[in-house]
Amino acid sequence: MDMRIDAARVESILELARGTDGKRLDSILDRAEALKGLSPEDTAALLATDSPRHIERMFRIAGRIKEAIYGERVVMFAPLYVSDHCVNKCEYCGYSCGNKFTRRRLTMEEIRAEAEILERMGHKRLALEAGEDPVNCPIEYILEAIGAIYGMKVGSGEIRRVNVNIAATTEENYRKLHETGIGTYILFQETYHEPTYTRLHQSGPKKDFNYHLTAFDRAMRSGIDDVGGGVLFGLYDWRFEVLALMLHNRHLDETFGAGFHTISMPRLCQAQGMDMSSYRVLSDGDFKRVVSAVRIAVPYTGMIISTRESPAMRKELIKLGVSQISGGSSVEVGGYASRENGGEQFEVAYSRPALDVIRWLMDEDLVPSFCTACYRRGRTGDRFMSLAKSGNIKNVCLPNALMTLCEYMMDYGDDSFRTQADALIHKNLAKIENAVMRELTRENIEKIKRGGRDLFV
Repeated sequence: MDMRIDAARVESILELARGTDGKRLDSILDRAEALKGLSPEDTAALLATDSPRHIERMFRIAGRIKEAIYGERVVMFAPLYVSDHCVNKCEYCGYSCGNKFTRRRLTMEEIRAEAEILERMGHKRLALEAGEDPVNCPIEYILEAIGAIYGMKVGSGEIRRVNVNIAATTEENYRKLHETGIGTYILFQETYHEPTYTRLHQSGPKKDFNYHLTAFDRAMRSGIDDVGGGVLFGLYDWRFEVLALMLHNRHLDETFGAGFHTISMPRLCQAQGMDMSSYRVLSDGDFKRVVSAVRIAVPYTGMIISTRESPAMRKELIKLGVSQISGGSSVEVGGYASRENGGEQFEVAYSRPALDVIRWLMDEDLVPSFCTACYRRGRTGDRFMSLAKSGNIKNVCLPNALMTLCEYMMDYGDDSFRTQADALIHKNLAKIENAVMRELTRENIEKIKRGGRDLFV
């Protein structure tokens, strides 16, 4: 059966959780430290509490879970917006068809130019983004764009994995996407609260709540086994959204053997034609609770934050559970070429060049990772999750992160960067517990320094 949201059940679980006493909260957090995830009822209890002691303990446990599973790795990616044509009228979105501006769809030549710029930044993983318009941005255009990106190679640069964030579509179209070799199919539910969803989506195909909600069922039936969910926090009560998101994850896990590969954590921000005063904007404190609760509830799911967050907030959220961030990002169609040529860039909270972001991560003793190995080794869907839940995924993730960082430093770093990166690599080599894997990683790093590329395990 496809996904359904029983709003009354979600509200009931949240209401019952409001009476959770301190003893039970301590018991829930004790179990959370075992990295087994949480039931919806336990998650609701953590979302409901206002106890400073328990909230602080949540933060500590989320940080320990992040460290135990992901270590110091932070995966790097960049968004690539190819079209802002959209037929949906969504109250909170700058692409809404009700907003009047000159729409644009990149040509294949322009897409290659954008990919070339990203490759020269050192990116290996992209998230392809587009509005919904069957006439101006049909599935054939998206498929051609993916092929154009995969066909690009500039010097040592290449995009090894294209994740795709496009509108809910048919099983036939998902099969076509799968056949192009995409990584993760990403779709935000925006809000799981149907009355709010209906009010905010005034017209267009996206107005169909259930069709949007069941998109991952169609995608996974069509062969796409890595899917990424998310909501836009601020459209409705964040406690309801987190719990519904966890129920959606449980449905996918029970139905297809794998829940969300990633969960994106965007907070509502100002867009064209939008009145922010009518929304439930999250405070930094509440947003940290959201990130911590999700990390505790689904320990093995990747968590993504975007350019919406400031450097200071990114730093805190990485410690609480975030495992993927963008670097050097542009959030407008053709934005990379426009920025390079001195044009206007859409204002984002975090617009530092990719190299600066990577330096910042290393200054924080974190390991920037450009790894795409799991996709190419077939470690996706239930195969990835079984490896992750066994605790063995870290035996390949850290080695691959170090090899890709070495590749990056050799191709894009100056002498100062190489010195810093090399020290970080050798420090983390010692953290690879398996002696055989540690030696293989050391050997591959030496091969990369001598000119080898794209080595992974």
